[in-house]
Amino acid sequence: MATIRDVARLAGVSVTTVSNALNRPGRVSSELSARVHAAVEKLGYSPHAAARSLRMRTSGLIGMVVADITNPFFSELFEAVENAAAKAGFSMVLCNSGEAFTREERHMQMLRAQRIDGLILAPTGAITINRAAILADLAVPVALVDRGMVELGYDAVVLDNHRAGALATSHLIEAGHRRIGLINGPEVLRTAADRLQGYRETLLAAGIALDPSLVCDAGYRENEAYTAALAMLRRDDAPTAIFATNNVMTIGVMRALADLGLACPTDVSVVGIDDFPWAGAFTPRLTTVAQPVAAMGKQVLNLLIERIQGVRTGPGETRVLAPSLVVRESTARPHRRQEARPLRGVPGAGDKRAGNPDPAEPVQSTNAIPDENHVG
Repeated sequence: MATIRDVARLAGVSVTTVSNALNRPGRVSSELSARVHAAVEKLGYSPHAAARSLRMRTSGLIGMVVADITNPFFSELFEAVENAAAKAGFSMVLCNSGEAFTREERHMQMLRAQRIDGLILAPTGAITINRAAILADLAVPVALVDRGMVELGYDAVVLDNHRAGALATSHLIEAGHRRIGLINGPEVLRTAADRLQGYRETLLAAGIALDPSLVCDAGYRENEAYTAALAMLRRDDAPTAIFATNNVMTIGVMRALADLGLACPTDVSVVGIDDFPWAGAFTPRLTTVAQPVAAMGKQVLNLLIERIQGVRTGPGETRVLAPSLVVRESTARPHRRQEARPLRGVPGAGDKRAGNPDPAEPVQSTNAIPDENHVG
C-alpha cells in the first residue's frame, strides 16, 4: 500500500505539504495541491482513517440510528440524509434499533467508539434518564428526526403530526364516513400521540363521538396492524373506513381486507400516512398523507453540521414540516346502507353529500394534492 511518503516523493513535495493539501487545502497553493492529488490518484493512496481521526480530532463520520429500517419511510429518510452528507464531505454510519431501546443504547455506545462527529437519532420509546445520560456521554452534537423530544434540548426536524391526523380524518368525514377506525402507534411516542389528537379533534368538530373501541395501538408494525384490522372488521358494527398512521401498518390493513374478502374502497375506505414510492402500485392505489421526507433529511443534516462546525450554538431548535394529502383510489363514499345523517362542521360535508351518491365515486378533498401533481 502506498504511504504518505510515497505521495510526497512522487509529487516532489514534503510530507507536511501532502498532509496540508489533503486536510487543510487552504494552506497549499493550487499548483502544489494539483500535484499532490495527481500523485494520490496515481498511487491509489488512502489515508488511514483512524490515524487521521486522531490527528484532526474529527472522523468525518455521522451516525444515524433509525427505529425501523424495514419501514420505507426510514429508508427514504436515510437516503436523503446521506445525499446531503456526501455533499458536505461526511460519511454516514446507519444503525437500526428495531423499536428497542436496548439496541438503540448499544448502537450509540458503538458509535461513540467510532469517534463520530455527530448523531442523528429517530428515538424509540419515551424519554428516560438513561437515554439523556447516554446522549450526553456521546459528547457530540445530536439532532433528532421524525420523533422529537423537546425536553432533551436538541435540534429536531419533525412532521406536523396533529395536522397529518386531521387531514386524513377530515378527508374520510367529508366522504360521509362516521365510523372511522384508527390503527396507530404507541402513545408514548409523540408522533402517535399527536396523530391520535388530530383524529380525535377532527371527529369531535364534526359532531362524531370518539369510540375508544375503534382506536388500536399496533406498535407501528405490519402484523399487529393486520391483527387489529381483522378484529375491527369482524365486528357487527365494523368501521366503514380505516386510518393507519404509518405505511407498514397500511400494508397490514390491506392484507386483512384481502383475507376477509372485502373490497377497498367499496366495502372499506383506507387512508395511510407516508407516501412510499410504490403506494401508486397498489390496487387500488392508496390515498395517503405524505411527509416531505427529502426536506426532512436535508434539514436535520444541515442543523447537525452547523452544530459540528460551531455555527449554531444555544438551545435546540425544532422545525415542524407540513404534511400533504394525496388522494388516490382507496377512499370513496360509504355504501348507501352505511350512510349516516348530514355532518356538522366539516368543510364539504352536508347537503351536497346527501341524496344517493355513487358508493364507488372517488372523493376529492379541499386539502388534497391530486396524484398527477404529486410524485409518490
